[in-house]
Amino acid sequence: MKDFFYNLLDWIYKKKCYFCGQSKECVKMCSKCYDTIDFLPVKVNRVLQSKNVYCAGVYNKNLQKLIRGLKYHNQKELAKYLAKFMYEYWQNIEDKNNFQVVPVPIYPKREKQRKYNHMNLVAEEFCRLSGCTLNTELIKRIKDTKPQYKLKKNEREVNLNNAFRVSKENFLPMKILLIDDICTTGSTFEAMIKEFEKNDIFDITCLAATTPFEE
Repeated sequence: MKDFFYNLLDWIYKKKCYFCGQSKECVKMCSKCYDTIDFLPVKVNRVLQSKNVYCAGVYNKNLQKLIRGLKYHNQKELAKYLAKFMYEYWQNIEDKNNFQVVPVPIYPKREKQRKYNHMNLVAEEFCRLSGCTLNTELIKRIKDTKPQYKLKKNEREVNLNNAFRVSKENFLPMKILLIDDICTTGSTFEAMIKEFEKNDIFDITCLAATTPFEE
């Protein structure tokens, strides 16, 4: 009933596409704009701590706007489109659902200011599509790190040193799929992997929506 009500409101008020401004489909991202996002080749983008990292697309045009809108401009509804993009790529790698999906956490103070963790929203939608199990309690960010985009690679590593803590009692006997929006140098994934390995957790794969660099 709630979905029907929201759909009715969308129809009445003609929801516009966040990207092109058209209202023909009454959605936040129309099919035409979604189809402009290009996938990267399905292959390992890089290897961190012996773990494979996959990146679904290049950080430009509508994919860049999609991530920025979701992350910084309270466009929470865009999470389902980013999740769809990541899932469509992931299907070419792994068609099983025996993963616990672990989104990159943000520091509690920052989450309180933003009122949500955008990757938690993406992970929820990704699990709905894939049938995987969501696990947002396994690892937490315990250090209020500086924004990574302002830092060089070595500065990113120092910034993320001891930034995460695993709560092993929340570990499920399943493989881990770490997901994030952008993988630049891979420092965030690497810091999380190291923390997992301290807790004897090794079966990990990483998936980012995008990377500024095609490798």
